[in-house]
Amino acid sequence: MIAFVVAALAVAVGVVVQIAAPGRGVYHTGWYNVALLALAIFTVAASRKRFRAARALRARAAMVALYCGTATLAIAGVASGLFGPDDQTIIGAPGQRVKVEGLGVLSFPFAGQSAGLPDVVLERPLRAALPIGAGPRDAGSFIVRGVARDVVSVEARDPRGGRLTITQPTGAVFLSPVLLMQHRQNIAGLDLPFDSFNVPAFRRVVKAVLFTPAQAAMLLHGSSRSGEAAVLFAVDDENERLLPHAIALSDGGQPVRAGGLLLRASVESYLAVDVVSAPNLIATALGALLVLGAILALSLP
Repeated sequence: MIAFVVAALAVAVGVVVQIAAPGRGVYHTGWYNVALLALAIFTVAASRKRFRAARALRARAAMVALYCGTATLAIAGVASGLFGPDDQTIIGAPGQRVKVEGLGVLSFPFAGQSAGLPDVVLERPLRAALPIGAGPRDAGSFIVRGVARDVVSVEARDPRGGRLTITQPTGAVFLSPVLLMQHRQNIAGLDLPFDSFNVPAFRRVVKAVLFTPAQAAMLLHGSSRSGEAAVLFAVDDENERLLPHAIALSDGGQPVRAGGLLLRASVESYLAVDVVSAPNLIATALGALLVLGAILALSLP
């Protein structure tokens, strides 16, 4: 009896750990899921054999609960590990709504709505909206979690100080001053995030490269403002040709002149959402309760 009880507990642990510590690549490997299935099959076969030999009603009920619970856990674990979608990080612009297949619609908040990081809201049919912050949240067959990342809020003005419209023709939101910095570029051996925007009134294309505080201090030989990130602006004309006097570094959110524009950048934190496939919480809880109840019943004299 000890062997199949240990096997059932191993299945329970192997599935519950996917919810407790989500996002591990090992959960999607073939050998992990084959091992879950093998242990479940062994438990079901052994408990059915034990069921035929048992005469007490309690022992028979415990056997049924054990193999039903183990089968439920194994199906939930394998369905997530083998057939669940790959883990992904959803990056959205302020005000954008992103549909995630099998999950729902992620509604990203407008920047500056609150002093801290505003929550992303998951909207699902026939269910209450689920706010997603820094901690993990269960969403059926997924674990969702907000992760802070750096974005750049930019401002462009004409030489007289008049505010200019900023557009992002290739961005997630056309009229948005927030750059998501999803691209990478190597500059002087540094792998740096960058993005770009247009200033239609001046027919300018502006590229913005983000430096961390440590990189900014190294670039400016320690003369940057303490603990402040920096943004390098490079201004091109509408044909993407670099203009004279069109490269400037803004550190600490200070305005700079480049390419006939007055540019300012502020580095802010904004939430993206990690979406991780996980065993269904209800099925896992039901299976675990059946297994633990069966083991408890079998252990009583």
